[in-house]
Amino acid sequence: TAQEQYNLTVQGECGMCQDRIEETALGFTGIISAVWSSNNKILTVEVSNENSATFSILALHDAISSAGHDTDKYDAPNDVYNDLPACCQYRELKGNESETGNDDLNPLESKVIGYVYELRPNGEQEPLIGANLIWENNGEGTTTDFDGAFSTIFPKGGDNLIVSYVGFHNDTLMVKKGGHVEILLDPSVMLKTVNITYRKKSTEISYVSPIKISSISSKELTKAACCSLSESFETTSAVDVGFSDAVTGLRTIQMLGLAGPYVQITREGQPDVRGIASLYGMEYTPGPWIESIQLNQGTGSVVSGYEGIAGQINVELAKPYSEEKLYINGYANQGGRYEGNMNYNTEVSESVATALLVHGSKRTRVHDRNDDNFIDMPLSDQFTAVNRWKFLFRDGWVGQAGVKITTLAQEGGQIGHEEHNNVTHISNPWLTTVDINRQEGWVKSGMLFNENKSSVALQLSASNHSHESYFGERIYNAKQQTFYANFLIQHMLDDNGSYAIVGTSFTGDHVDEHLDNEIYDRIEKVPGVWAEYNYLKGEKLTIVPGIRLDHHNIYGWFTTPRLHLRYAPTESTVLRLAAGRGQKTASIIAENIGMLASNRTVVVEGNQADFPYGGLEAEVAWNYGVNLVKDFVVADRDLSLQLDGYFTDFKNQIIIDYDDDPRFVKFYNLDGKSTSLSLQALVGFNPMDGLDIKLAYRYNDVKADYQSGTLQKPLIAAHRTFANVGYENKSGWKFDYTVNRIGSKRLASTSKNPENLKRLKKSPAFFLSNAQISKVWNDKFEIYIGGENLFNYRQKDPITSADDTSSPFFDASQVWGPIFGANIYVGFRHKLFNE
Repeated sequence: TAQEQYNLTVQGECGMCQDRIEETALGFTGIISAVWSSNNKILTVEVSNENSATFSILALHDAISSAGHDTDKYDAPNDVYNDLPACCQYRELKGNESETGNDDLNPLESKVIGYVYELRPNGEQEPLIGANLIWENNGEGTTTDFDGAFSTIFPKGGDNLIVSYVGFHNDTLMVKKGGHVEILLDPSVMLKTVNITYRKKSTEISYVSPIKISSISSKELTKAACCSLSESFETTSAVDVGFSDAVTGLRTIQMLGLAGPYVQITREGQPDVRGIASLYGMEYTPGPWIESIQLNQGTGSVVSGYEGIAGQINVELAKPYSEEKLYINGYANQGGRYEGNMNYNTEVSESVATALLVHGSKRTRVHDRNDDNFIDMPLSDQFTAVNRWKFLFRDGWVGQAGVKITTLAQEGGQIGHEEHNNVTHISNPWLTTVDINRQEGWVKSGMLFNENKSSVALQLSASNHSHESYFGERIYNAKQQTFYANFLIQHMLDDNGSYAIVGTSFTGDHVDEHLDNEIYDRIEKVPGVWAEYNYLKGEKLTIVPGIRLDHHNIYGWFTTPRLHLRYAPTESTVLRLAAGRGQKTASIIAENIGMLASNRTVVVEGNQADFPYGGLEAEVAWNYGVNLVKDFVVADRDLSLQLDGYFTDFKNQIIIDYDDDPRFVKFYNLDGKSTSLSLQALVGFNPMDGLDIKLAYRYNDVKADYQSGTLQKPLIAAHRTFANVGYENKSGWKFDYTVNRIGSKRLASTSKNPENLKRLKKSPAFFLSNAQISKVWNDKFEIYIGGENLFNYRQKDPITSADDTSSPFFDASQVWGPIFGANIYVGFRHKLFNE
């Protein structure tokens, strides 16, 4: 077959680099050969003529740089490069070596790089992970990584290099010059065989980041149904999932004992779920679209804004440049929900790629398992689609753009409406409908300059959101238009990796809400500037101070200081401290929409007419956190311990008072204290190949000063115990089981209700369990079957006065447990890969 030849410069250093570069190139359609030379750094690829028209040299540059190797077009992301084995970190060998005192050496000779192996009985060499290498005279050194690789500065004049590893006697080598070296520890002087292996986990904690970030991969998300973002935390101990009320079926989340709106939710670094979309917005991101989720508790970086108080959830969607050409998912469950998802990506040209993500779902079946004449889960019809583009410009600029549309229609309430099959004879049924239309668009662009020591980026996004609904005779309509801009400049300050990042941002919101005859309209304009300094002292210490200065057109000037500190005394131990301020404007109706599923009168007690809702101040809190991550090896297996403690102190909070009178719900500014203390311990263990076990316990103490006194916040469990067991074998079978014990929750007072309508003061503790079994063929086709709430636990009589919806005590908002009961589901996943 005739072919065309292309040459490109690719940085690398060793044989592992060569394998990685050539394997990446050979993964492209049409490339029939790929050869990289470590001498001249040239990668030569040959492309067959029949594929030359569609071959993208820029896409190849992008793929190789994404694998960790700089090319003459694009530089590898720093986080990817830093994850390379030490012997592959070519940038470290380029710098001025005068600081080492080795001015007479070339860059390669100024370091000793290589591997430490153990010779196995079968003659194979196995990398030793965590072997120590120390220079005898100066005491400096390093350890090997997961590939057995290491890199250490060569001391002038030479020295003895002492190699030690648990289970082996120390070995000493006289090193007279720098360069590559391979060290083979002799099994004849082995004290005890130690075999350590590494397998990428579906949920991982970053050891390098100064902020504790849990990265939840798509692999973890496939352990459960994960139909939407709100259902993506069933196998995660850090997030609690519940329901807002007994009629809308709307899922809510809690983090650190605080409601979901206190969590900043972003999509690829840009604001996503907020304002009037604070609750329903979790439904607009289908689970099969999600590539990964980054979750951190407490305040995050000032780069992300000022709104995060309890934590941040960042969602990464499927990318235009992906090895998956087509992904199709189908799902159906016992409750009558049917869902289909499709992800498709293609290269339009050598510098342009696009992806189309489509979701459609319906719930068509009426259920009333508790016989209260209310539909347990509303009928629904949803469509969501994303079209996103990525541009690779020849001058080094990289750009992204995308649009997203969402439509959602729901109908619930009493069974008696003709569309509900009219199985009862209720003449005037209590009904609820929700109709949502949302359009979004975004642009992101950036480039490297100043010999790749500096970068600039611009983020722009806009959205238009319309919400129309009624609950019985109560009407709630809302609209929100949002514009967001963020410009940043990042600059490397030294060769240790320290850098500074500064920027300016603008957030504008126009929110127009109508609740019956009340109109709540506000315009918010918030320009701001910010700066953050990342100071790295070797591999052990990282300090990240940051500050924002913003001006709110309603609340005036405010500052947002934040500080993160990471200290790693050993390679298996990381301690982090965090402190910072957060501020947000409450959208009290949208954030508490479940209250509309009642006859409670909404009362807002404000003190300044110019503030939103007639006088509600901004919510302001300080969050302080500490966490420890420690890895152990027990019986030659990995065990991880995570300890977390967070304290949130509100300087102002909008108090939602359901306790004063069951016929009212009051909103007023905090007058006193409101705090949240959250403590968690998590143990992860890998007792055998393919088997992962996670055990966790969390304690929440969340209380506030109400007009009637200090009370625990309602509907928050003080105790939660969590266990997850996952197993997969080499035949493609996967098994996953999760069980939660949800502790007792304080319930809103019903002491003023009629005797027959009084409810418990506290909910009972209960267990929830989910399980799933799946089978995968050739990494391309998967079928799965699972069950939610397998113990079939249900809250009895979730609706107060369900038989008399005209009663002032009618209330479907106090939900503390499941309504529907056990729910069995089935589905499939099918992938087609780029060849």
